[in-house]
Amino acid sequence: MLSTEAFGKTDVGRKRQHNEDAMLVDPGLGLYIVADGMGGHAAGEVASARSVEVVKQHLTANKGILKDLAKEPSQAARAAASSLVEVAVQRACADIYKTATNDATKRGMGTTFVCLVISGNKGVIGHVGDSRVYLVRNGQCHRLTEDHTLIAAQLKAGTITREQAASSQYRNVITRAVGIQESVQVDTLIVDAVPGDVFMLCSDGLHGYLADDEVAALTASTAVADLPDRFVALANERGGKDNITTVVVSIQGEGATATEEVAEAQSRMEALKKIPLFRHLTYKEQTAVLSTASTRAFPAGREIVTENQPGEELFVVIRGRVAVEKAGVQIAELRAGGHFGEMGLIDNAPRSATVRAIEPTRVMVIARADLMNLMKKESILAVKLLWSFVQVLSDRLRETNSELSEARQELAAAQAIQPFAEE
Repeated sequence: MLSTEAFGKTDVGRKRQHNEDAMLVDPGLGLYIVADGMGGHAAGEVASARSVEVVKQHLTANKGILKDLAKEPSQAARAAASSLVEVAVQRACADIYKTATNDATKRGMGTTFVCLVISGNKGVIGHVGDSRVYLVRNGQCHRLTEDHTLIAAQLKAGTITREQAASSQYRNVITRAVGIQESVQVDTLIVDAVPGDVFMLCSDGLHGYLADDEVAALTASTAVADLPDRFVALANERGGKDNITTVVVSIQGEGATATEEVAEAQSRMEALKKIPLFRHLTYKEQTAVLSTASTRAFPAGREIVTENQPGEELFVVIRGRVAVEKAGVQIAELRAGGHFGEMGLIDNAPRSATVRAIEPTRVMVIARADLMNLMKKESILAVKLLWSFVQVLSDRLRETNSELSEARQELAAAQAIQPFAEE
């Protein structure tokens, strides 16, 4: 059984007169929020506070969806939870926009927004703007959100360098915010939550002074309850030009079940990284792929895929062993980390071999339809995957051509010998 410890702090900083940030720490609902308002004193405060209030209200009214996710994190339950968070943020966006439209003193107000919802062993992230979520796992820090800023877009497009970005006059230009328009595109992400994980949410008043690799070091050297104070003090020491807000969420668990959850989460990610198709993705992108995956268990002797039968799923062995059989003859054995069926992600062609569990085996399954839906939402990820597909197919074509060349040489040698053998 997982449990959480969460702590937060917001501070006006050293240069501002008012604090337009808002935050929420609600362990009962499993909801944690950081919002950074904009639009000036009163307007910014209203936008950030209202976004927190509306999202909490909507999630509370529909917490049955979160309970379903905790009970059984199926693909349908994960999709419903992601949709719930997205709709909640959209409701906040429409509410803030309506308020600004009806009150000239608040015209143009809005807020960045990032939330984390912990339900069972899953976390649901909702994100708009340049507030961030970091995950510290196994001593490494991973950023789980991408800034919705002009600079981030230029970096992604390759039109500027990181050195140019650091001194750009457009560093604070946000391309998405809650409440500026009646609706907004909301990024969502499902992540595993396992014992030992520490999630850190923050506004740009903190991450503007903090390198990603510093987060892990500070997390390792500071008690969780003291982390918000440490982060805020650091931002103030380094300038404190903006309001500073952070929420830290620690995932805890004990016993054999918790140990198994940690091991499986690590196995899933490590296995995905080794597959040529996915190894060039960022950690966030790999996490997004994992969010589409399911796990299945097979007893010893059970067929996982069958030769000549169509299939559109990629399988990755998480635990156990499987035999790859061609025409009833075993030609290979795969252990944890091994994968098969990746061509099913391209089309529904017949399987080239049968794969059977040698012993009780647990596999991760990625379905073509789910991966395609992700690619439709994430254009950069889609380009990377399509390029990887081309490389995989190119490698296989070269391998096939090499095998054909060797076969031709052997045939030619046999034909040259044949006349002498007949004499």
